Parts: sequence; C-alpha cells; structure tokens
Amino acid sequence: MMYQEHILDLYKHPHNTGRLKGATHSHRGHNPLCGDDISIELIVDGEKRVKDVKFHGNGCALCIASASLITDAVKGKHIDTVLRLKKDDVLGMMKIPVSHVRLKCVLLPLEAVQKTIINSRGISSTE
Repeated sequence: MMYQEHILDLYKHPHNTGRLKGATHSHRGHNPLCGDDISIELIVDGEKRVKDVKFHGNGCALCIASASLITDAVKGKHIDTVLRLKKDDVLGMMKIPVSHVRLKCVLLPLEAVQKTIINSRGISSTE
C-alpha cells in the first residue's frame, strides 16, 4: 500500500512523542494484528481539559500518523469532547482511504486516549 506524503511525514516526524512528565492519566494500547503498541499520557487540568498529551511506543505508519493527528486534536479540549470523538472523525483527520484490515491501526490511538480518560473516571469499559 502506498501512503500519501502527509502520512509518511507524520510517521517519520511524529508530533507529541515521548514521555509526559507529571502525567495525570495514561493507557497502553496494543494491536496484535499489526504489532502496534503505544502508550498515551495526558495531563488533565482542574477544568477537565487536556493540558498536554504525548505518546510513545512502536507502530506502523498508519498508527503513528493517527496518534500524531489525534494528540494534536485533543490538546486543549475538554475531556467530554475527547470522549465524543468517533471513527469518522479520525478517518477525516487521516485524509486517506483506510481498508477494513487497517482500521484497527488507525483507531488504536483514539481508543487509548479515550480509555485513559474512562479508566481514570472509574467507568468500566471493554476491550
């Protein structure tokens, strides 16, 4: 599969990478089908806004590009807004067609961000 230039650029030069000192929330997501394994760390402020966000780990080009776009998108947002993000929002950010087989790669970062928030609220969720 040939990726568009912006996806390869985000893969080679991802945004918001590394560990986040003082993180208030974290979650590790894994995609056994592709081998993607990323951790998302957030700092949520007293007004329940994502003050900062970073991710680290290994993933395919689609997963890393998606993590870059999603972390850019959630920074500064209220956690309720983050929890309302859906598959179509992420696909719109990617700006490329994504096959059913690769959908998990693209959605893993969103799932990790949302589970980071859900788990910290004491809300149960399923894999």
